[in-house]
Amino acid sequence: MIVSTGAHPVTGPADDDRGVQMTRTRTLLAGVLLAAATIGTWAAWLGWESGYSTDPRTGATTGPYAVWQVVGAVLTLVVVAAVAGWLLSPVLVAPVMTVAFTAAWSGHAAATDDSGLWVVGAVLVLFGTGVGSTLVSLGTHLLRRRTR
Repeated sequence: MIVSTGAHPVTGPADDDRGVQMTRTRTLLAGVLLAAATIGTWAAWLGWESGYSTDPRTGATTGPYAVWQVVGAVLTLVVVAAVAGWLLSPVLVAPVMTVAFTAAWSGHAAATDDSGLWVVGAVLVLFGTGVGSTLVSLGTHLLRRRTR
């Protein structure tokens, strides 16, 4: 009678444990690097916002970000999510990007907003980043699987 220990018959249980540990370490490192890239995107495009602007002719107030800053941040996040979705599982990519970007945005917004409305913005950022990073990373992940 053969009893299976769950270990690979050639490598043994110790090698299986090392393989699992290597996978966990790589996943953790990938998550940290992805979070750093996501926070770096926020810092590069939105972290240095210059405040609100009022048009002297119309009195309309805009800000705190210029349109080009938001477009640049979104396009950069799309690239980050696409590359990460190609290399990693969307199950890792979407939550890491969503939490990292929302945390970076919220930390700055909470520190500079006296009205408390930053919470509404944080919910919108959370939703938008979550949906966007999920769709892009899942799309590129499926594309990679299809092209194999």
